[in-house]
Amino acid sequence: MQMDEVLASVAETIKNFAVIYLVDITEVPDFNTMYELYDPSTVMFFFRNKHIMIDLGTGNNNKINWALKDKQEFIDIVETVYRGARKGRGLVIAPKDYSTKYRY
Repeated sequence: MQMDEVLASVAETIKNFAVIYLVDITEVPDFNTMYELYDPSTVMFFFRNKHIMIDLGTGNNNKINWALKDKQEFIDIVETVYRGARKGRGLVIAPKDYSTKYRY
């Protein structure tokens, strides 16, 4: 999958401030109901055991549920989440608006 390739390729780059974990949602069904996981690929952010929400302009602040194609774009999102989480913010604003009204 496209998102798996992006995650694998950036893992070494972001290792100083983020760790990537893959979770099989069939093995942890309680997690599915808690975070409404039903998409094939979902990226969520946690900092010190706290869920960090990110405003991407899509209305869903809990997760990224589409495949990002650009490695640098994903690194920028992770850096933004890390900086916001270190400051104690529970909701971080993404560096780019991903709403459907803007065509990228």
